[in-house]
Amino acid sequence: MIRSVKRSGALLFALMLTGCVVQKQTPAPVEPTQPTTPTQPVEPTPQPVPPPQTVPQPPKLKTINWDASVQPLVGKMVQSSGVNPGSVLLVDRIKNSTNGALQTDKATDAIQNALANNGKFTLITPEQLAQAKQTLGLSPDDSLNSRSKAIGLARNVNAQYVLYSNAQGDVKSPTLQMQLMLVQTGEIIWSGNGVAQP
Repeated sequence: MIRSVKRSGALLFALMLTGCVVQKQTPAPVEPTQPTTPTQPVEPTPQPVPPPQTVPQPPKLKTINWDASVQPLVGKMVQSSGVNPGSVLLVDRIKNSTNGALQTDKATDAIQNALANNGKFTLITPEQLAQAKQTLGLSPDDSLNSRSKAIGLARNVNAQYVLYSNAQGDVKSPTLQMQLMLVQTGEIIWSGNGVAQP
């Protein structure tokens, strides 16, 4: 009998626990929804396509025939009096004093080419010039705007003459100016001008 009381007590206890756990819950309220009619997608109105813009042509760069431009000046300089044959000449980069960008490297090369094998001057090579500029602490692109720099550089490479070249005026047709200067005294012994040739 004690066993059946224990069983019934355990069963009663289990039922009580079950009743505690399972309580009557009210369902959440459901709100009815109205069916919506499908709407037609709104297509955007096509925008008119603007006509293609014509891309302006870049301005044609006017090329300068540097060889033809410097040959007459160099010819006059070589024929000038007061120049001792076999003298050492320092030619540095042409200075751009125009109102735009100029191909100064091509112009300088043209001067070097015009003076090559001229029979009167021995030219300082670009390598010697670069070495001398480095020795003096000058930039490789320094165009020797001051005469003192040019004289110092010419003395460093044992040159007797320095050739200054300057392009000035309108970049489309610049005027070239050349001056041959004696390093020892700073005297300008020859000067010439000419218009660059297209």
